[in-house]
Amino acid sequence: MSRNWNHLLMDDHQAAEKVLAAFEKTLTADELPTPGMVSKVLDFFVAYVDQTHNQKEERHLFPLIEQRGIPRSGGPLAVMLVEHERSRELLAEWRPLAEAYIGGDRSSLPALKDVFGKYAALLKEHYWKENDILYPMALRVMSDADNAAVLSGIVALEAERGTNVRADYYRLADDLAAANLEDLSFGLDRGVLAAVLNTLPVEISFVDADDRVRYFSHEKGDKIFPRLRSAIGTAVENCHPERSVDKVKQILADFKAGRRDVAEFWLDFQGKKVHVRYFPVRNDSGQYLGCLETVQDVTAIQKLTGERRLLDE
Repeated sequence: MSRNWNHLLMDDHQAAEKVLAAFEKTLTADELPTPGMVSKVLDFFVAYVDQTHNQKEERHLFPLIEQRGIPRSGGPLAVMLVEHERSRELLAEWRPLAEAYIGGDRSSLPALKDVFGKYAALLKEHYWKENDILYPMALRVMSDADNAAVLSGIVALEAERGTNVRADYYRLADDLAAANLEDLSFGLDRGVLAAVLNTLPVEISFVDADDRVRYFSHEKGDKIFPRLRSAIGTAVENCHPERSVDKVKQILADFKAGRRDVAEFWLDFQGKKVHVRYFPVRNDSGQYLGCLETVQDVTAIQKLTGERRLLDE
């Protein structure tokens, strides 16, 4: 899959969520966060999230899609701009608290936790809105030339920030996540089982019996329908377009009642034929445990003809 501007911006979101989750976990631990970690987190959100990522959108994406008919007021673009400003306000409030803590003032920790909690909550909600609402809306009104222009602008802006700025901050996010988080297996074996699930030619999501997202595979790499870490624990209805929520609820109700054993549909999406299936997950006693979703690009499969035996070259 070629890398478009939306892939790069969603990669930024994913890196930011790793840092959010890592620091949130640290703030709830018995041991105090180290000044070094607070310094790294502050640097990530000031230098990369605000001064780099947000500028990619504000200087290159937002003005172009406004020209293509997405209004700056009274719609999703307006909401994103307001949330950018709110995130800057919270970051400006959090920064002196973090700097005081780094300098040895441990009394700033309660306020530091409080403001960071507000900032983290805002970013998680903001990223979901951009991934699932604004970016798809933008792609519908942008031409190939527009897409190339935004992508070029992002690359140029990163070059302004320094050599390998994206790689350096992604590495920082990975380092913080590795030191403070379990991987996305969320209770599954961290080794072989997680690797197997991530290798399957289908994307997997699992929703528990309470209709909350508990797992998704293929965190690393492009996904047909991207998911962020903040989706874990959220109601499944928040992960689908409003027009399809009633259908999703009906499918889950049918699974719970035993009226259905599979639900599937297929659609043309970004040049692919995508096959989506839902299956009820039950234990040995037949108790409903949740719903498994599989998403697969079947474009190449549709083109298969004749036979190719295992030993054929």
